[in-house]
Amino acid sequence: MIPYFQIPPLHVGPLELHAFGALSALGIYVGARLAARAARVYEPRDDRALVESSVWLVVGGVLGGHLMHVLGYHPEILRQDGLGVLLRVWEGQSSMGGLVGAMITLLVLFKVRGWKILPNLNAFALGLAPGWAIARLGCFAAHDHPGVLTSFPLAVAFPEGARHDLGLYEAILLGTLAGVLYLLARKPRPQGMLMGVLAIGYGVPRFFLDFLRASDLPFVDGRIFGLTPAQYVTFLLMGIGTWLLVRSRNLPAAQAPGTPVRHAA
Repeated sequence: MIPYFQIPPLHVGPLELHAFGALSALGIYVGARLAARAARVYEPRDDRALVESSVWLVVGGVLGGHLMHVLGYHPEILRQDGLGVLLRVWEGQSSMGGLVGAMITLLVLFKVRGWKILPNLNAFALGLAPGWAIARLGCFAAHDHPGVLTSFPLAVAFPEGARHDLGLYEAILLGTLAGVLYLLARKPRPQGMLMGVLAIGYGVPRFFLDFLRASDLPFVDGRIFGLTPAQYVTFLLMGIGTWLLVRSRNLPAAQAPGTPVRHAA
C-alpha cells in the first residue's frame, strides 16, 4: 500500500507553485516538444503546424477543461457562484474536457490555416501520451481523484481509509501506452494509426476506471445517468479510434523514421 503524502507548495516570491500545476505544465511542455520532434522525424517531416498551433491548443484545452469541470462535474458551483465562475479557469480542470477543447480547437485552426490533420495525427499521439502521463502524476501528487475504499496493493492510505488513486492508475496507463506507441513508431505506420491505438487504448480502460471513483466523500465528481462526463467522452474516443484504425488498413505506411528535414522558425 502506498502511504498518503502531501507535497508542500514552493513559494516563489508572492506565488505558490503546487506540484499539480508544476507537473501539468511540465506535461504540456514535454508533450509539445515530443509531438514537434515526431512530426520532424516521422511524418509529415515538418513541425510547423504543430509548433504554431501549440499555444492555441493549450488555450482551447484549458477552456474546455474548465467548462467540463463546472458544467459536467460540479454544476452546483455554477448555481452557487453564478456565471462568473466560468471565467475563472484556474478554479478546476477536467482532463477529458481539456482533450475535447483541444480537439475542437485543432479542427477549427487546421481548417482556417489550410493544414491537413491526418498526416499530423501520429505525431500528436507520440506527444500526447507521455505528456498526459506526466500531467496525471500531478493529479496523483494532489490526490484529487480518490476512488472507492479498497485493499488493492496500489491503493493509497488516505486519512479515512485506503482508496484507489485514479491519478496514479491513469499515469501508469498513459505511460504504458506511450511506450507501446514508440515501439510501434519504430516501423513505418499508416497515417492516423498511432492516434487510433491511443484513442482506443485509453478510452476503453478509462471507461471502466471511472466506476472506481469515490461517491462517499463530501466533494465528488458528478454523474449523469450514472456515468461520469468523461465516460461519455470515451465513447467518442473509441469511435474515433476505431475509424482511424479501420481507415489505416487502406492507407500505405508512412515514411520510415529519418533525419529531420524542416523545422519551424
